[in-house]
Amino acid sequence: MTREYQVVGIGNALVDVISHIEDGFLAEHGVERGIMQLIDRDRAVDLYRHMGPGREVSGGSAANTIAGLAALGGRTAYVGKVKDDQLGAIFAHDLRAQGADYDTPLAPAGHAHETGRCMVLVSPDGERSMNTYLGVSEFLAPADIDVALMARAEWIFLEGYRFDGPDSHAAFQKAIRATRAAGGKVAITLSDPFCVERHRDAFLAMIRADVELLVANEHELKSLYRVGDLGEAMDRAEAEIPITACTVGAGGAHLLSRGERFHAPAVGARVVDVTGAGDLFAAGLLHGVTTGRDWLTGLRMGNVAAGEIISHVGARPEADLRALFAAEGLS
Repeated sequence: MTREYQVVGIGNALVDVISHIEDGFLAEHGVERGIMQLIDRDRAVDLYRHMGPGREVSGGSAANTIAGLAALGGRTAYVGKVKDDQLGAIFAHDLRAQGADYDTPLAPAGHAHETGRCMVLVSPDGERSMNTYLGVSEFLAPADIDVALMARAEWIFLEGYRFDGPDSHAAFQKAIRATRAAGGKVAITLSDPFCVERHRDAFLAMIRADVELLVANEHELKSLYRVGDLGEAMDRAEAEIPITACTVGAGGAHLLSRGERFHAPAVGARVVDVTGAGDLFAAGLLHGVTTGRDWLTGLRMGNVAAGEIISHVGARPEADLRALFAAEGLS
């Protein structure tokens, strides 16, 4: 049965502030390279003051995935909290302009926290070190979950970063119950190995009970199962998750599904900024899933979309993804 939405995403609604830096900047300012660190507003203000020229681009992991799907013509919606302020207006406009529906109630102007932002520091090799002030996005609550919206989705796509919010687990469970009761399916991205470390038991409980599709990179998957070998981590995932997609950077991506395994090589691109690579991989893969493509085609779509994102600054597509798919024989 065709539903109103192919994918509804739930995540941290953030605006990325992206700046290119030298590696020495990270040590000087106590930033750990290549991961996401949660920071408070004062730390965000301090980093912004010391960063070079920055570019503001609407972001948030699941929001990037939804924006990519919308750019591909997908029927999408998004749930994530922003404030009635300047960055909140930017976020809402950018997502709607891509073609996604976005109607999460705004936090009022008098709320103690502002719209969340992520200070993305891009090293010369394209690696990004993210420093995230969650702001009001941290306070997404069960009351923000519209059960009727969840029931109109073929899939919901849950962002692992949201596990850091105080009411996130309850909000996710409300969304999962409504989706599954209506016959929809659940996908989740692990987001970050340190996020997995903080919430491993909660991730595993949800994955084992409710998740049909897990999206992760090799570091996240190994962290989930506390193993040092990717092959062992994939074996563990295959034993308890219907579908697992795992990216391995320049090594491409793997997909495991009910005893079948697939691999697709990475699509060559000049690396400018890897911010959003995993998010757009998920968009390409979900586009394949929701349009009835085979697993290998879906993997290849994911890799093409990721290749487009790493070729420029920012985590939203700048090229026509459908044209890129066609050029790779994926139309």
